[in-house]
Amino acid sequence: MQKTELIFIASPGLSHLVSTAETAKLLLQRDERLSITVLIMKRPNENLTEYYTQKFWSNSNINSRLKLINLPYQENSPVSTNYLFDFIDNQKDPIREIVSNFLKNPSESKLGGLVLDMFCTKFIEIANEFNLPSYVFFTSGACALGLFFHLVELKYEQNQDLHMYKNSDVELSIPCFSVPVPAKVLPAVFVEEGPMSSIFLNYFKRILETNGIMVNTFHELEHFAIESLSNQNKCPKVYPVGPIMSSSSDDEQSTHQGYDEIKKWLDEQPESSVIFLCFGSRESFEEAQVKEIASALEKSGQRFLWSLRKPWGKGMMQIPTEYEDFHEVLPEEFLERTEGTGKVIGWAPQVAVLSHPAIGGFVSHCGWNSTLESVWFGVPIATFPLYAEQQLNAFELVKELGMAEEIRIDFKKDMRGEKPSEIVGSEEIEAAIRRLMVDEGGHRVRNKVKEMKEKSRMALMEGGSSYNAQSVFIEDVIMNVS
Repeated sequence: MQKTELIFIASPGLSHLVSTAETAKLLLQRDERLSITVLIMKRPNENLTEYYTQKFWSNSNINSRLKLINLPYQENSPVSTNYLFDFIDNQKDPIREIVSNFLKNPSESKLGGLVLDMFCTKFIEIANEFNLPSYVFFTSGACALGLFFHLVELKYEQNQDLHMYKNSDVELSIPCFSVPVPAKVLPAVFVEEGPMSSIFLNYFKRILETNGIMVNTFHELEHFAIESLSNQNKCPKVYPVGPIMSSSSDDEQSTHQGYDEIKKWLDEQPESSVIFLCFGSRESFEEAQVKEIASALEKSGQRFLWSLRKPWGKGMMQIPTEYEDFHEVLPEEFLERTEGTGKVIGWAPQVAVLSHPAIGGFVSHCGWNSTLESVWFGVPIATFPLYAEQQLNAFELVKELGMAEEIRIDFKKDMRGEKPSEIVGSEEIEAAIRRLMVDEGGHRVRNKVKEMKEKSRMALMEGGSSYNAQSVFIEDVIMNVS
């Protein structure tokens, strides 16, 4: 039986790699006719990426049809405001060589195309050079994809200056949303002065050149946006194949340093009584904001588990570190006063924590992976977005879907550290925690999330919406090379 090979190209960063690798594994489990190579871009000192790839590979039961290849680090990669895309684009020659070698060396597999991360669309040129189909794996949701296409249209077809939406109170009619979208939740990169808006939108514009888009979502969660995209003539075929997340919760529980202590504490708490605060692998807060969060938690009286990490330097490329002593940043005697009702920890095994029955709420930055994980485990969110498309995700959860409580929707952190950060006050945070964990409105949100939890699992079962979308994608890939 001839196999069809796909080459997946993940952009740098753990969140993109996790969903890309897990998608590859899922497709391989679905159809024995496929084999997949995942190309990994690893920045220096990215230990979590290395740890994940090792564990992913060792736990995989489809190793014979799966290859993971670390692309070479480009020592002379320029450091600039466009560092991420420069870093990605500098991999063009190694990727071309891998594709060329595959085509030169006959094997039992026929190359079916390139599956590109949403930030790797420049490599469409390599697919075209070798007359191969190209697909995109979009690691965020359908609403975000629809918004990006809408902004591409505004800029390139209607010649709008998107800077006009900075700090604007206008609300936009966007096809993939059923409600008007405030300009204040648009990703900051699109409305700020400077070249980055055009750089980002050019990458998203090129998605329209591909043969299809796999989106990490499922029809029941974003049916309005998915149907809107499917009805747009210029949009390639959309395959909602999610929710796709890390499948390593058991592995995290057994290997993460300190998890035994976390689990022991959670085991002692009543069911659905603990609110979990965690803000992703790259997010942290300055001392003033930490103190406001601490005050809110203490005043709320709620049990809490707080993943608190230390800022390290300035800029988006820096990864938070661990505090040696939480007393250096928390209010005086906070740990002593909250002993028994709360626990402050460093880096958290998020999937393992969210799966614990004691967790009843989640203060989250609303990254898409975290959003899907909250749905999968039926844990409602209080929204605290920081950057990228997180404000849009928060708006979708609160206003479009009614599945979260708002701390803030439009809060934006200056990830470059060039401006003083806005501070969200303790009263605002405390009120949202109470609404989520205690008030009647929180019960309505909780019920919606639990209902979507069941739908998320059904979507991936045989005959489910995402199962069927995966099947259609596989058949389309094979048909395009036959």
